[in-house]
Amino acid sequence: MTPSALLETTPDTAAAAPPPEHWPPVQRATQLDQVPATVQALCTRFAATAAERDLLGGTPQQQRDDIRHSGLLGLSIAQPLGGLGADWPQVLQVVRQMGAADSSVAHLFAFHHLMLATVQLFGTAAQWQPWLAHTARRDWFWGNALNPLDRRTLCHQREGHVELSGKKSFCSGALDSEMLIVSAFRADNGALVVAAVPSARSGITMLNDWDNIGQRQTDSGSVNFERLRVDNSELLLQPGPLSTPRSCLRPLLAQLILVNIYIGIAQGAFDQARRYTLEEARPWLRAPAGRVADDPQVQASFGEFLAALEAMRALGDRANLAFGQAWSLGDALSEAGRGEVAMATAAAKVVATREGLALCNRLFDVTGARSTHAGLGLDRHWRNLRTHTLHDPVHYKLQELGDWALNQRLPVPSFYS
Repeated sequence: MTPSALLETTPDTAAAAPPPEHWPPVQRATQLDQVPATVQALCTRFAATAAERDLLGGTPQQQRDDIRHSGLLGLSIAQPLGGLGADWPQVLQVVRQMGAADSSVAHLFAFHHLMLATVQLFGTAAQWQPWLAHTARRDWFWGNALNPLDRRTLCHQREGHVELSGKKSFCSGALDSEMLIVSAFRADNGALVVAAVPSARSGITMLNDWDNIGQRQTDSGSVNFERLRVDNSELLLQPGPLSTPRSCLRPLLAQLILVNIYIGIAQGAFDQARRYTLEEARPWLRAPAGRVADDPQVQASFGEFLAALEAMRALGDRANLAFGQAWSLGDALSEAGRGEVAMATAAAKVVATREGLALCNRLFDVTGARSTHAGLGLDRHWRNLRTHTLHDPVHYKLQELGDWALNQRLPVPSFYS
């Protein structure tokens, strides 16, 4: 890789965008080789309004519709089912690129594909093949109301179907979705039940109550279920959640999605800080140079930022590739093979969390007091990453890595490992 390529690994989505009337049209991707141009056009649009929309919160309706029209909701769907047929490393690279432009929209896009993976890993081909074909053909957006840590939703057995009643929190992407992955615990024996249902079905009420410091446009509020009917054909029972090494890939994909969003956030923060430093920052009165970009201390800081980004990207790429290879093995995936992916993912997440947070914080050391102006929105990178990295404590990823390093014990699969 040439030195210039270090900065060209992802496009500078933080660069000044042209006014809306001059935005390039978003070409609908109908085949895989069209995806890069489509993604770049989307990212240009997303980055142009990301800071403003971060302040507003709420649903990024226009951006969700742009993704619908782009054809990228079928990115991970196989070509015979009408999708674009990308492998998981390719999908995760798109997530990373979107994350640099707008981490909230990247979150929605990525969780959509996580839900598509969920039905494939937990259900039968007779269930998920029609769902995926309809998704590709009709540009369905899938949302998440799974959250297995929230036990307030109970499942009651009825004649020929089940009913779900209760509340779910942290339901990313549920608003403005066509399909929803839901979960509950059986009232009789406490077993976890996961299902796929239409979002507009009677008995589902989505609450617009997400108002956190970061990831403010991820539609991550609560959902109420009131006697929601779920047909037996919609229950994901074969093989079911976390029942085989292959089905245990689901939480690893969720973790990798977070890793790539973190890397994207760090890249977006770096791009914006670099541009501000070159175009607007003023040298400190005791600086030994007339330009901020010639100040040795500033150069050293950006050197540290770049080294951190390279480490994050390298570990993320390695984990993405390992996951893609494990997915391709299908039911032949072993517990040990799944465990190796878990270790690669944990290492990537630890580094992306720590280095990403440090970069998003320390960028103010080189951009100076004027860069804290609210209109720039430089703080949103740290707020988004800080909010996301609390998804599950990185301490436990370190413990899993340490247990493997000392005792060669792989983590026990759960929805968070």
